[in-house]
Amino acid sequence: MGIRYLDRTGRKLQLKRRRAGHGRDPPPPPTRLQWELQSEPLVKALDTSYEVSQKILNDVDLRILMYTKYGKGFMKKCRTSPDGFIQLILQLSYYRDAGRFCLTYEASMTRMFREGRTETVRPCTIESAEWVKAMVDPKVSVEDRMKLFRAATHRHQLGYQDAMCGQGIDRHLFCLYVVSKYLELDSPFLQEVFNEPWRLSTSQTPHGQTSKLDLKNHPECISAGGGFGPVADDGYGVSYIIAGDDTLFFHVSCNKTCPKTSASNFVKEIERSLADVKEMFLTYNKLQEKKA
Repeated sequence: MGIRYLDRTGRKLQLKRRRAGHGRDPPPPPTRLQWELQSEPLVKALDTSYEVSQKILNDVDLRILMYTKYGKGFMKKCRTSPDGFIQLILQLSYYRDAGRFCLTYEASMTRMFREGRTETVRPCTIESAEWVKAMVDPKVSVEDRMKLFRAATHRHQLGYQDAMCGQGIDRHLFCLYVVSKYLELDSPFLQEVFNEPWRLSTSQTPHGQTSKLDLKNHPECISAGGGFGPVADDGYGVSYIIAGDDTLFFHVSCNKTCPKTSASNFVKEIERSLADVKEMFLTYNKLQEKKA
């Protein structure tokens, strides 16, 4: 018997099952390649590219936060989406850091489609903004904050589901942009849309990259993963990993030359927001117990 797969065209493929002990020999060790560059213009271009990339690298301000006070376990007890939970944390953190809201990017996979790539989720919504305003207003009650939190996470889940199912916004806008270029039409609307900077670019990274390692039984092998730089010169790049029931990782980056951003300050705001949201849930639960 063989194992059946589908190739990229949908045709069935059948691979013979290998017997134990009769697999291929292990691959040879890697060999370092030695390049002979005879062209002087090519060498000059490589040197120039290296200088440019080194300048960009030296301007990156990166801070990594390993948060172990709670993780996915507490979020599940709160009956909320862990990703929606984290995205609201980032919205609150950015507002406290910058004093305003901004266009926010979150990567989503269109995995329901063959060869599906990505779509954009926009976590900065009317609902999330209302909750953030309530969190920074001491006059707002815990009950109202909780109600707004539920509405914001629900709206985020709907947006994420739409993106996964091909009902997102940004790929549609990009298609309109391509058509406008083909027809040589100027669109003030599209120009405004694509000129707006993504000052907060975010993405969740899966903590398990292989099934050969059980991270629950070997928590010491959990990795902080990697991150990415900011998209806008005055923005942040935030990669996060929900690593387990009690562990969260955040990679926060920005440009050192920008006086308006600071990776270390943003990390502090993330810690503060995580603590405030947990306190909100605990206080709300105590109030509900008294009413029962």
